[in-house]
Amino acid sequence: MSVITLDNKNFDQEVLQSRTPVLIDFWASWCGPCKMMAPVIDDIAESMGSSIKVGKINVDENQELAEKYEVMSIPTFVVIKEGKEVARTIGVQPKEEITKLL
Repeated sequence: MSVITLDNKNFDQEVLQSRTPVLIDFWASWCGPCKMMAPVIDDIAESMGSSIKVGKINVDENQELAEKYEVMSIPTFVVIKEGKEVARTIGVQPKEEITKLL
């Protein structure tokens, strides 16, 4: 499954109403660690298929969502299940650590 670009318009439908867990990557284009994690996030999206959704939120373009989820550092990875946050990690992480959250 491919990575979904999330914003205020599609967040409720794609994340809060999702029947599958959603991994959200809060990132920014100027963030070096975010760029390092991009291939890892893409790989998780491909390898886990339809069992999860993977979405990215650009914090510069979606400050309301970043504030709502109290994102203070990027990259921040949040897992949402049934509309509620169930896990979170911050910074560069190995693929295994992120998949453990799911």
